[in-house]
Amino acid sequence: MLEMQGTSTYRGQAQILRQLSLKVSDQESVVLVGRNGAGKTTTIDTLIGLLPMRAGKITFQGKDIGGLPPYKRARLGIGYAPEDSGLFPELTVEENFEICRWQAQASGRAGRGAEIDERVFAVFPEVRQFLQRRGAYLSGGQKKMVAIARAMMLAPSVLLLDEPFEGLAPIVVTRLIDAVKKIKEMKISLLIAESNVANASRIADRLYAIDRGEIIYEGDPRKVLENKEVMSTIHG
Repeated sequence: MLEMQGTSTYRGQAQILRQLSLKVSDQESVVLVGRNGAGKTTTIDTLIGLLPMRAGKITFQGKDIGGLPPYKRARLGIGYAPEDSGLFPELTVEENFEICRWQAQASGRAGRGAEIDERVFAVFPEVRQFLQRRGAYLSGGQKKMVAIARAMMLAPSVLLLDEPFEGLAPIVVTRLIDAVKKIKEMKISLLIAESNVANASRIADRLYAIDRGEIIYEGDPRKVLENKEVMSTIHG
């Protein structure tokens, strides 16, 4: 579905990713865990095209997308919800959704517009209650829901979620984890950047641990809890 091979990425003069490789298979939920500054967000930003890679290759459904701008990657079916939610604060929730609907129409993926809306509201029924509210007036948990729901309006094949549970109360985290499980049941693949290993183990089919821009563990999310060296690195 989505694969990164030997990728190196810089922020300014600083190298963040060091020949990093990972993959997300069809209908798979993959979590990338690591402490703050380990390279999780840089990985997501590189995959969606917000940061250029200096070396390596990114493929989506077998197609090399490393040179494509973010909007073209979105039109191919890669949804993205950033850590800060990235909502347009002066637009309503409905207007935020409309932006992704336009992208889906431009890519020819919007033939099932009503069906897509129903799938989104099946995951986040509470969003219907604040469709006319501006993004600036949503709570933290509401913003996270809307950001994920907006990405789903693309009818994506894969979703990239950057720290979707960060800064939220435990009850809201549980609500979003339930939503992620429903999204996976819709046969949408997921790559989730997450700092909390316990949260990761609740949603991941497979887990990568990253430190200093390199993968230090790949495998069963439950077994990572038994790896003292990896756990001590993740928790700094």
